[in-house]
Amino acid sequence: MKKIKSFILAAVAFALVAPVFTACSSDDDKKNETVENIISEFSVNDKMVAEQKAKSGKNVAVLLVAFGSTWNNAFLAFDKTKAAYEAAFPNADVYVCFSSDICINRASVGENYDDNGNLVKRDYYEPRYLLHAIGAAKYSKIYVQSLQVIPGEEFAAVVASVKKFMNNGYIGEAHLDDAYLAKLAEDEAIFFGMPLLSDPDVDVPAVAAELNKLYASEASQGVVAFMGHGNPDNYDTFKANVRYTQLEEALQEYNKSYFVGTVDMPYNYKQDVLARMQEKGKNEGKVFLHALMSIAGDHAHNDMAGEGSEYWDPTDEESEDNSWFEFFNHKGYTASVPLSGNHPQGLLELPGILQVWINHTKNAEFLEDAYHSMYPEE
Repeated sequence: MKKIKSFILAAVAFALVAPVFTACSSDDDKKNETVENIISEFSVNDKMVAEQKAKSGKNVAVLLVAFGSTWNNAFLAFDKTKAAYEAAFPNADVYVCFSSDICINRASVGENYDDNGNLVKRDYYEPRYLLHAIGAAKYSKIYVQSLQVIPGEEFAAVVASVKKFMNNGYIGEAHLDDAYLAKLAEDEAIFFGMPLLSDPDVDVPAVAAELNKLYASEASQGVVAFMGHGNPDNYDTFKANVRYTQLEEALQEYNKSYFVGTVDMPYNYKQDVLARMQEKGKNEGKVFLHALMSIAGDHAHNDMAGEGSEYWDPTDEESEDNSWFEFFNHKGYTASVPLSGNHPQGLLELPGILQVWINHTKNAEFLEDAYHSMYPEE
């Protein structure tokens, strides 16, 4: 319990000062944060969750918190994840939310198409709205599961949302019943599930073993390169970027052809992956590219798998705008992106990896020191 408490306290402090990085393009306006709009969002979610609880009769809620996406294949991955959680937690109502305003906005208006050419629109909500609705419905036990890969900057924002919920800290809405929140704390009934690679001694080897089961055949034919997200140095919460390095080391215990890079971790970009490959004498041949992200969204489709001149600038071969696919092809390799249903796959679509997240929820610990009364004088 001490471990999760230290994670949580540091995450809250970090979330108060850190900007938000986005996988959905960041040139959109933020949501209109008027009080009227905020109240409306809370009302919509409160009604939705109340109806679900009345229908199911269940008194346990599981809230899955993802960064978000605008891609239909990602929406389908979230649907399957929700179904897997419903099977693993038959006595709970399961909800999915996005922490990215931009992804929420773009998903609601439709930014991408399904495989039949139909524009796809989906409504998702922020953790604060779903948490408030869950509290308003007075579930007696709440699990909040981070669907992040590492305990980095986005994870810190999720933790801050939970802390704010337990402290009745949202403005613009009717306050939750303070006695109810106090009872959640007293009964130790609010739990937090950690990201996929939170524990270097348990999670990293478990994920490496599952990935090797899936990709050992590819590793016997050439390089298997995984593309994660990562955080810039200034926002490397808990120094979590090291998980990518640790995962590469664990994978290379199976086969020296495995490599793990990122789009945002200094000294671990695609050119750094290339340098490590060449240090091991892998100067040509096949390179199989896979997304080391919960879902296959913009980064997987564009930064990793993008094809054509739009994704290659010959005047700047190390540009971040160059895709991994074009980069490795132009460096003398034969790059490919294995597809499932016409799309790259994210980690949530891999049952063995998803099970690691589910295990984190089953083993989630009480969120210690989350609650502080609104009325301390009482």
